[in-house]
Amino acid sequence: MRLLIVEDDDILRDGLKVGLALAGFTTDAVGTCEAATAALDSTAFDAVVLDLMLPDGSGLDILKSLRSARNQIPVLLLTARDTVADRISGLDSGADDYLGKPFDLDEVAARLRALTRRSNGRSSADLKWGDLMLMPSSQTVEQAGRQVRLSRREFTILQSLMSHPGAILSRAQLEDKLYGWQEEVESNTIEVHIHHLRSKLGPGLIETVRGLGYRLGSEP
Repeated sequence: MRLLIVEDDDILRDGLKVGLALAGFTTDAVGTCEAATAALDSTAFDAVVLDLMLPDGSGLDILKSLRSARNQIPVLLLTARDTVADRISGLDSGADDYLGKPFDLDEVAARLRALTRRSNGRSSADLKWGDLMLMPSSQTVEQAGRQVRLSRREFTILQSLMSHPGAILSRAQLEDKLYGWQEEVESNTIEVHIHHLRSKLGPGLIETVRGLGYRLGSEP
């Protein structure tokens, strides 16, 4: 899952970026309205963590612009302005959730998982396919009750495919889930991770659709 973090405090922004990456998210971070708008115009994110008080404007302006363009990306507001009136203003402007500063990083991660789950129309956080169970909160995968060790990127690819059962995800779409702006993408990295997943979970789990990408195989 790829996130955009919009926060002007350098220490807090870096802490969110690193902490949410450890929770299994792919994170990109900016500190201004201008940079956030450019990022949202050029990159497909799964959710936005948005501060309200930015040096060149208000996060509410970004939020209102997204909603006026009918962009329904989940938005979690994080701000020191935590009065009831502020919360009402943020939610009425189109925010999906709201947390005041200071906050607990584990709660931020949990709220983001809940937001993206709801945006995908799922009632449960856990993903199931045949005898395979993927649990985002603990970053674990079980197959027939047996825990399977996956790397962070293998987990992300599997989560992306299980979140869209039957859909074909292109190599570029999977790369977008795995890598932030500052990370170098190797030419065959998706193929290598797919190979490792098939070795660990069975060759029939992931199908290659020639010229298009990858999808889950038929559910057992």
